[in-house]
Formats: sequence, structure tokens, C-alpha cells
Amino acid sequence: MGKGRLEAFSDGVIAIIITIMVLELRAPRGVGFESLAPLIPIFLSYVLSFVYVGIYWNNHHHMLHAADKVSGAVLWANLHLLFWLSLIPFATAWMNENEFAAAPVALYGAILLMAAVAYYGLARCLASVNGENSALATAFGKDRKALGSIGIYAAGIALSFVKPAIALTLYVVVACIWVIPDRRIEAPHKH
Repeated sequence: MGKGRLEAFSDGVIAIIITIMVLELRAPRGVGFESLAPLIPIFLSYVLSFVYVGIYWNNHHHMLHAADKVSGAVLWANLHLLFWLSLIPFATAWMNENEFAAAPVALYGAILLMAAVAYYGLARCLASVNGENSALATAFGKDRKALGSIGIYAAGIALSFVKPAIALTLYVVVACIWVIPDRRIEAPHKH
């Protein structure tokens, strides 16, 4: 089965997710630059969510580029990932509307956690379909980076009920870990 439709569909869904997020940004009522100050936390949460969606889009692209084939199971695993990514705008808006209270920050972390689990599952599914000796299977290995990220998200979710700012910091840390495309996948397939 070819991977072109999977890539095109995923790109379209991710473009819509980003569009929905930017539409949540509301212009202030004032005409001076000082009227933008209250929007700084909202803008920063938008930036974090945009970066997360961008990270998934970038790594998804590299992962599919390294794959030679996909299967029906891969299509479903991909939909699972897109489902969780599609909830990021909702969680971002809920955090913004409630001044980064514990429950919205925990939900944001839970969605990030589930997206990470879904990405891990998609990677494993692709590696399986492409064979245990494929570049994908070799590149992922035990995937400590993904498993470590999942652990950090879980800690962030728990800590959001102690101090939401700590949880948000942990979510930023994971984004920093992943912002560079996954070199394990990118390196074997450079042209």
C-alpha cells in the first residue's frame, strides 16, 4: 500500500489543527500596545501548542519518508495520533480561558501524553510493517526518547495539581527534546 494518501491526509488535518488554534487568538479591545500585555500568556500557550503540532508534523514527515510501505494497521495508528493532536486546540483554549488552572493544565498534559503514546504506537506499527531489519526498526530500537517523554508527561499531569507552572515547564522541556527532527530516522535517509 502506498503512503501518499496517508501523508496528504495527515498534512491536511494538521493544517486544520493549526488554523483552529490561531482562530482562538482574539484581538484586544484597546488600541495601544499595552492592551496586548494581558494576552502574553495566551500567546505563549499558542506558541507551545503550535510548536508541538509542528514537532509532530516534522517527525511524522521524516518517519513516513523512511518507511517503504504502510498497511491498514498503520492507517488506523495514524488516525489515533491525529485524534489526539486534534484535541490540542481545545485543551489550549481551556487553559487560556481558566488562567492555567490545575485541571485544564492536567488535561493539556493528558492529551500530550496520549499523542506521545499514539506516535510511539505508529512508529512501532510502521517498523513492524517495514520489517525488523528496516531502517525504522533499527532507528527506533528501544526508543528511550519516546518512553522518557511519556514519563515526563505523566509527572507533569500529577504536578499540575500541585503547581500548574511546574507542569507547563515539564511540557516545555519535552518540546525542547523533540524540536530537532528525530535524527535516528533522518540520518539513514539523507540524500
